[in-house]
Amino acid sequence: MVGYGPAAHRLVEALRERDGAATGPHWKITVIGEETRPAYDRVALTTHLEGADLAYPSPGADVDVHCAERVVEIDRAAREAVTASGRRFGYDALVLATGSSPFVPPIEGKDLPGVFVYRTIDDLDAMRDYAADKASGAVIGGGLLGLEAARALQGLGLDSGVVEVAPWLMPRQLDEGGGAMLRRHIENLGMDVHAGTPITRLEAGPDGAVSKVVLQDGKEVPAELVVFSAGIRPRDELARSSGLTVGERGGITVDSACRTDDPAIYAIGECALIGGMVYGLVGPCFSMAEVVADRLVNPDSTAAFEGADLSTKLKLMGVDVASFGDPFADALGVTYTDPVAGVYKRLLVSDDAKTLLGGVLVGDAEAYSTLRAYVGASLPGEPEQMLFGGTEAAGGDLPEGTVICSCNNVTAGDIRCDIRDHELRDVAAVKSCTRAGTSCGSCVPLVKKLLDAELAAAGIEVSRALCEHFAYSRAELFDIIRVRQISTFSRLIAEHGTGRGCDICKPTVASILASLGNGHILDGEQAALQDTNDHFLANMQKNGTYSVVPRIPGGEITPDKLIVIGEVARDFGLYTKITGGQRIDLFGARVEQLPKIWKRLVDAGFESGHAYGKSLRTVKSCVGSTWCRYGVQDSVGMAIKLELRYRGLRAPHKLKSAVSGCARECAEAQSKDFGIIATEKGWNLYLSGNGGMRPRHADLFASDLTDEQLLTYIDRFLMFYIRTADRLQRTSVWMESLEGGLDYLREVIIDDRLGICAELDAAMARHVESYGDEWRETLEDPERMARFVSFVNAPETPDPSISFEVERDQIKPVLVAGPHLEVISQ
Repeated sequence: MVGYGPAAHRLVEALRERDGAATGPHWKITVIGEETRPAYDRVALTTHLEGADLAYPSPGADVDVHCAERVVEIDRAAREAVTASGRRFGYDALVLATGSSPFVPPIEGKDLPGVFVYRTIDDLDAMRDYAADKASGAVIGGGLLGLEAARALQGLGLDSGVVEVAPWLMPRQLDEGGGAMLRRHIENLGMDVHAGTPITRLEAGPDGAVSKVVLQDGKEVPAELVVFSAGIRPRDELARSSGLTVGERGGITVDSACRTDDPAIYAIGECALIGGMVYGLVGPCFSMAEVVADRLVNPDSTAAFEGADLSTKLKLMGVDVASFGDPFADALGVTYTDPVAGVYKRLLVSDDAKTLLGGVLVGDAEAYSTLRAYVGASLPGEPEQMLFGGTEAAGGDLPEGTVICSCNNVTAGDIRCDIRDHELRDVAAVKSCTRAGTSCGSCVPLVKKLLDAELAAAGIEVSRALCEHFAYSRAELFDIIRVRQISTFSRLIAEHGTGRGCDICKPTVASILASLGNGHILDGEQAALQDTNDHFLANMQKNGTYSVVPRIPGGEITPDKLIVIGEVARDFGLYTKITGGQRIDLFGARVEQLPKIWKRLVDAGFESGHAYGKSLRTVKSCVGSTWCRYGVQDSVGMAIKLELRYRGLRAPHKLKSAVSGCARECAEAQSKDFGIIATEKGWNLYLSGNGGMRPRHADLFASDLTDEQLLTYIDRFLMFYIRTADRLQRTSVWMESLEGGLDYLREVIIDDRLGICAELDAAMARHVESYGDEWRETLEDPERMARFVSFVNAPETPDPSISFEVERDQIKPVLVAGPHLEVISQ
């Protein structure tokens, strides 16, 4: 093999999988690569700057690997590959996997110091060293890799801009609407985007190095570092000099078996021209490797490359972007646009609206895996239902031929067969056996659905592993962290997990660490693990502003504090709403206003209401015996006591409570996670209720409790729930999942069946003793305060995309260009 990138590495793996697993390898494999290091994951290239290890697993001692060697000649008559150092390697079959080189347009200044390409680890290392004392950078090219490069420059501390000749970003994957929405997101991150304007030249500064990009319309983009990411060109020079046929615009011409016009020579990956196309995505490159492996191991094989799914899903600078099928098909379109929330969705369907042809998702790609699975197939519901997730793809419903993993060309049928034949029981095993989900990872949710459906059909219990990176449930991870006193995600995954983590395990571990009192959630490594709302200690609203929700324990508030809230709302122009939880919510705060607003509130004695976190929200109350002629206990006093005791307690899901002063139940306690109703003799405790989309009436746990008994039982209930519940599992669902249900819970909490009551009591005591208001502590710390800006390069500049109009004497988001749904015939 000439070239040692991802395609070559996959071919090595595929050959070893097929070639003599029982009797030993039949092919002696030699790999010659010109880079100084073995193959690595180019899809995750940018994470190298974050310290990630991108190296693929070693191919094994029986594979002869030569790095830092460049093949300069193919002696086809002698069947030898000759390197620049004069070494000659004989072959029976030769596979060219020389990849591609970055395309650098022939513009003035392209060779100036400070101009880079974005292709290899060495490129990134050189960029990082050069950027150390620079302030600005620009990327030429607004495609997938270009936007990754822009993110890398921003991560290196440079003010970053993107220049794209096409009218919109990612023109090969997104339509105009999707590109425009992506641009809004990128610009909101503080980057300048220049689209639809050609480049005239790069200009040098006084030191002779690049200093600016000059556009055809006369604009100048400051850039002390420039990265070209304007496409690729196949590395076909070796094939060309050896007399092999190459395409008019480049690429080694191969047939559907990936064979060149020399039957002993194959070409795969980005250097191959197959069916008139050069593929730059990892999925098609891997498929070519599979075809060649089949052909080499079995001369009678009819394996052929028959095109590839070019669907793509990625998170660019925190923005979900996806395209699938043919996003430019001449077909009926169903489009949803919400500029305020930054969401654009478009499905393209057949004339009868029954078959999905393709689509684009920007800002919300949650439905990607389901939608991609139905490309070319009959939709299970109306297109608009699919667009908004109204029709979920059940694993058992997908046709056998549906491609689940386009990166590795794995179908639903392949996964089902391997689950049955190899008795696979978890996602990690499915990934290892089928390779589905091992590249970009976007198909993993659908892989899990297929696995769950197959195991359920066979009557086999489904694995409760949190995700692919941990073989443990959330409850098991909680115990590991608690017992081993682990305080960081990096230590946990190094000692008890694999890989680098994901959007499932990181916030879950962050919640566990917070539950165990591991310091402020915005400190150190914890800050990077938090969900979106926790990053700014506030709930993000639909127009990019945030809500401010001060705690009002038990719903009781003094006139002076009420006036402070009114003054804050008036002075900052906020929308004001009294909630069903007996609090006052303030809406419309920009991110840079949050510290100023909270400074006023904290100075007046308020603290965080934790409306943004998976924690205690409110303890609602009626006026109780203090004022009501029917009240039999002081419900307000008890509600305040409970709210102050459990404030800030992080849990698998949000927690709500209420205290009613009599059986009339005015506080609606029986619809809460823990509800209390006064009796003549004390308090009745109800557990695991909830309102919302799937209401559940709480269960009566114990009757006529004293104040002390009530607090003890609630302490233990909450701590046992936090220890044992699954990720994002409400107490109602958790209760129903407990074997033995309410009776078992009584045995644990009252009878101490598990012998853990002392531990639960101590855990709650530590929480009460260590509580600190997150907003007060944030205001006292300059490092935490530094995150509260709309634009990192202009901290005092408000987001210009946020605007309001007045309705009923209060502000509301401007929705002139708001959400709409349209069906367009093209």
